[in-house]
Amino acid sequence: MDDLTPLRQQWLDRIKTAADPAAIEEVRLAALGKKGEISLRMRELGRMTPEERQTTGRALNELRDEIDAALRARKLALEDAALEERLAGEWLDVTLPGRPRPRGTIHPISQVTDEVTAIFADMGFAVAEGPQVESDWYNFDALNIAPEHPSRQEMDTFYMHRAEGDNRPPHVLRTHTSPVQIRALQEQGAPIRVIAPGRVYRMDMDQTHTPMFHQVEGLAIDRDISMAQLKWVLEEFCRSYFEVDEIELRFRASHFPFTEPSAEVDIRCSWEGGQLRIGQGDSWLEILGSGMVHPYVLRSAGVDPDKWQGFAFGMGIDRIAMLKYGIPDLRAFFESDLRWLRHYGFAAGDVPSISGGLSR
Repeated sequence: MDDLTPLRQQWLDRIKTAADPAAIEEVRLAALGKKGEISLRMRELGRMTPEERQTTGRALNELRDEIDAALRARKLALEDAALEERLAGEWLDVTLPGRPRPRGTIHPISQVTDEVTAIFADMGFAVAEGPQVESDWYNFDALNIAPEHPSRQEMDTFYMHRAEGDNRPPHVLRTHTSPVQIRALQEQGAPIRVIAPGRVYRMDMDQTHTPMFHQVEGLAIDRDISMAQLKWVLEEFCRSYFEVDEIELRFRASHFPFTEPSAEVDIRCSWEGGQLRIGQGDSWLEILGSGMVHPYVLRSAGVDPDKWQGFAFGMGIDRIAMLKYGIPDLRAFFESDLRWLRHYGFAAGDVPSISGGLSR
């Protein structure tokens, strides 16, 4: 067989000029593939004498290994060059200021709860908490709600399942935060001034009702508390919460089992142009219920009604959030729509305060 030096040089030159992985593969197939030039020469070894076969076979094997090594080296060099080019294009100066990450927002319910807490804290009210699963004694009996009262029916209240033979008192998902008032009185006694914000549950679902919603109730017990003080507290709350100077409330006689006398409270407002304006106009909007705590409730909590008296009130946090921030549908509070949350949410870290502003 002829000298393999020209053949060797020919393939090394082609490998050297291959510009991309596709060209490298083309050279490999032309040289070392089943029908490649070097492979075809290897097949000619069978027609040679033993002496020629030994010499030529060794030379072809060496050439094949050299070509294969050159192909691998060229492929690796091309990959390294491509990586260097990509790194150069993706270079980042790590000393530059970081890109701002998308900020989360405070949910309107959390914001309004903080606003309400800040306002009442300024008037000396502490925050009391209680369980969301309550015995029917705390949720109904201690609050003077009779066994035949409609709110105690399963069409209105979520009762917890009881196994057959379980004689313990029934438990419910609390229908209001009033049970917290009983627990707070039992633990602290009188005098007391607390608010009780939290989740409550009732079987209802439409544009202004959901099976789970939020309430805040207030309780003040002392020696000589009157409805006049209740009116002042609610006026100051509305003035601070709605952030207006002029507020007018109207008390309408009503009935709640746990207060006597009881009153629904309306606030003067205007709907001119379809926009709600608090403190002006000729319309009235109901915002909460209130009254003087019933002696039965005080007695149930271990407080002597002959020595102590006080007022209580309750309002829906979701409802007053809708009124203040123009949210039309209560169900949207619980749908976890990021677009809605970005629109109605509040900046994280801005804690409402009386001096610094509530709805910053």
